Amino acid sequence: MALPQIITDWFGQRGWTPRRHQMGMLEQADAGHHALLVASTGAGKTLAGFLPTLADFTDGQSHDGLHTLYISPLKALAHDVQRNLLTPVTEMGLPITIETRSGDTPSDRKARQRARPPHILLTTPESLSLLLSYPESFEMFARLKTVIVDEVHAFATGKRGDLLNLSLARLQAIAPALRRVALSATVADADAYRAWLAPYGDIDTVALVEGEPGAEPDLSILITDDRVPWAGHSGNYAVPQVLEEISRNQTTLVFCNTRFLAEFIFQKLWELNEAHLPIGIHHGSLSVEARRKVEGAMARGELRALVATASLDLGVDWGNVDCVIQMGAPKGSSRLLQRIGRANHRLDCPSRAILVPGNRFEYLEAQAAFDAVTEGQRDGESFRPGGLDVLAQFIMGAACAGPFHEDALLDEVQSALPYSGIDRAAFQRVLGFVENGGYSLKAYDKFKRLVRLADGTWRLAHPKFAAQYRLNAGIIVDTPMLEVRFKNGRSLGKVEENFAAQLAPGDTFVFAGMGLEVERIKDMDLLVKASAKASQIPSYNGARMPLTTHLSQRVRGFLTDRASWPRFPDDVREWLEMQDWRSAMPEPDQLLVETFPHHGRHYMVCYPFEGWNAHQSLGMLLTRRMEDRGLQPMGFVANDYALAVWGLKPITDPGALLSADILTDEFTDWVQNSYLLKRAFREVAVISGLVERQHPGKKKSGRQVTFSTDLIYDVLRKYEPDHVLLEAAWADARARMTDVGRLGDLLDRAAGTMLHIDLERVSPLAVPVLVMIGRESVAQGSTDDALLTEAESLAATAMRGD
Repeated sequence: MALPQIITDWFGQRGWTPRRHQMGMLEQADAGHHALLVASTGAGKTLAGFLPTLADFTDGQSHDGLHTLYISPLKALAHDVQRNLLTPVTEMGLPITIETRSGDTPSDRKARQRARPPHILLTTPESLSLLLSYPESFEMFARLKTVIVDEVHAFATGKRGDLLNLSLARLQAIAPALRRVALSATVADADAYRAWLAPYGDIDTVALVEGEPGAEPDLSILITDDRVPWAGHSGNYAVPQVLEEISRNQTTLVFCNTRFLAEFIFQKLWELNEAHLPIGIHHGSLSVEARRKVEGAMARGELRALVATASLDLGVDWGNVDCVIQMGAPKGSSRLLQRIGRANHRLDCPSRAILVPGNRFEYLEAQAAFDAVTEGQRDGESFRPGGLDVLAQFIMGAACAGPFHEDALLDEVQSALPYSGIDRAAFQRVLGFVENGGYSLKAYDKFKRLVRLADGTWRLAHPKFAAQYRLNAGIIVDTPMLEVRFKNGRSLGKVEENFAAQLAPGDTFVFAGMGLEVERIKDMDLLVKASAKASQIPSYNGARMPLTTHLSQRVRGFLTDRASWPRFPDDVREWLEMQDWRSAMPEPDQLLVETFPHHGRHYMVCYPFEGWNAHQSLGMLLTRRMEDRGLQPMGFVANDYALAVWGLKPITDPGALLSADILTDEFTDWVQNSYLLKRAFREVAVISGLVERQHPGKKKSGRQVTFSTDLIYDVLRKYEPDHVLLEAAWADARARMTDVGRLGDLLDRAAGTMLHIDLERVSPLAVPVLVMIGRESVAQGSTDDALLTEAESLAATAMRGD
């Protein structure tokens, strides 16, 4: 298909030539194929995705209704795309209306969009599923030509991806000729994503379009003026150098892995910012107004630096960013590539980025990520079967839109790859739950949501259930939050309920880059006033970014690749050399276990490099097993690289403790009787619609939701242990909370290759994890000074040459 002249002229006016992959997307659209575009950041992916749509509107004919649906993982990205898409549409004079739709969109506009949609609608997976719950959805989407899923790698492998894939199946049923398009810069396994995108997983229906390679990134690891710390994650030691870098650049993005760290680094930068450089902060807990304000300031080039979390990982196009700084370890090469791409955002211009490792193990991880990016290696999460709680939400949404036939809906569900393996019996179990809550709950009217008519059609039992569904639908189950407000009503954002519960009037804290004093808590609002004496920073229970298997293997490789050690700073190299001399280095497939006494206790430290979740789970299981065997355990601590357990008696046979059967009896007993399964159940209960977070005009507190789900959990455990939601909670607890797959790999490795070394005192490799004892939940930010002091004392013992 030739590019229409009006678009060719527009490219020419800008001095551009359409790139090969942009023309490739046009050709696949002309052939009617679904397409996955994998191209470097700055390669014009978004324009490539929309190019067939723009071409359709150059024919001079009128196009009624919704033509193209764009789905973004982030609200900020949808707004950014609207801003950037309006430019070519306006300059070409194309008769296209473009609007966004998210949780922030006013209700009157949402209602109007359902009746009179724009030509292009930019939205999120959650907003799309809500749109599909309205009876008007059949008319609204009937003429839909294209769905574009941007940054598909960011959510396809999780529950948001499950929901989106089911929504795509429903859209395809409404508009059979619909074309699916997905865009990404960091897909590691393109075929897996092609299958995910394709109806019924038919990979051959999805063309792979690959972009030209971009300029090699200009990536470096910060060479510190001081020694690389033994412990801590904040990179606080490097803040003066980070500020120097900011002062040299036009605009710098400073990425942090957590909201806590973003607030902390922002404060530390301002403490040293004698030149009063304009520096902003952006994370998901800030208010919409605060985020929009800082996004606008960035777009206008008014900020010299912006401290941000993953809220700005994706797609936001600020061409004047000339440097990205990653505070702490990146945890994955694809994530790092994504963040690097925020700098310069042009294919032919190298993106400049600096890694600031928080400690010595993180230095190895930073080097591993550096090498992976240099070699073009990508990583990412693997796909798994779709969540049954998500399926329950989808079925309820379908019922809200109108009556449905079971066979037709089952076919829709099976056409979504995550649910392609679900059979009729499993589907009917989930449908039965949506109908009445299941055997143990069906006596209660509040759970009787569906009725079956004589002809086999299913419909809502009462219209009130549709309103409940729309108030509570969604996949992201946040920890309960309180709104932070001034007395005049201005909102700054949200903090977690658990943090707010610890505050009393007069207490101070830092949030949104400001010092605040608590006045009182009223309902779900935390009322504050400005303060100059702020101290603590809110902590958030957000999920830890897992260390990818790919980076883990690279870090392991460094330990025995002695020829690579001269690349590292002197103190890191000396640390590795002393470990090699005093103890041993684990081979890539070997599990090193060290035992030694320290301060009257007996320690066992393992080095699996399987990530915090797996190590945390193993620590729980090991201490239970040690208790049963009379070893008098006292505790454990874990990081992404190592696990340490300690007790009053020495461990002489680690192999007996680390046997694979720990994953049968002890694992099952532990999960069933720990908070893990209850926490997982709370999430699936909310996602499935069993428990509402909100009622009209009223929102439940986190304690109320937890109380409700705990009561139901206890009933189901006792009377219906095979309930579909308990099954869903088990799947979550195993896969996400305990990382049982990596835990199994770890134990398999221990069975055949474990190397046990008994030492007289702590080893150099053990220092970073031992320093975390007692501080593992707050091992960053304000505790770094204490960590460094204790680490140096412990390190002095470990690094002695005698």
